[in-house]
Amino acid sequence: MFRKMRRFKQQISDEECIRILREEPRGVLSMIGDDGYPYGIPLDHWYCEDDGKIYFHGAKEGHKLDAISKCDKVSFCVYDQGFMKEGEWALNIRSVVVFGRISLVTDTDKARKICDAICRKFTDDEEYIRKELEHALPRVQCLELTIEHMTGKLVNES
Repeated sequence: MFRKMRRFKQQISDEECIRILREEPRGVLSMIGDDGYPYGIPLDHWYCEDDGKIYFHGAKEGHKLDAISKCDKVSFCVYDQGFMKEGEWALNIRSVVVFGRISLVTDTDKARKICDAICRKFTDDEEYIRKELEHALPRVQCLELTIEHMTGKLVNES
């Protein structure tokens, strides 16, 4: 059903893919938007190691939720900051592409856990996190991405 990676020698392990999903703060979620046009947006995310799913948060209405209500199939791409090998100019970048199905999170306790985890990717300021959850949580819609296929690769820009 899903294509094999064409440049398989550049493929990275599932463990490395999960590390990137866990450590990098944001990626691009792509959906089928209005009139069949692709719609991709950068989003903060949280990879939950307990269930192997990716979680997002955002507004309770808008283009993203309209697109998801029409088709729950999405892709999500994350890439790292890259690195240069000594004496080389080219950047080496690891990227992960996930395909799966996305759904609304309706459980408020789960939504709180998701928002808390996303906040902690950016700060350990407990007062800020408490205020953010208290004031913003009622206006937030969390999303759950169930991974059906995942690949990652290491690319040298040269």
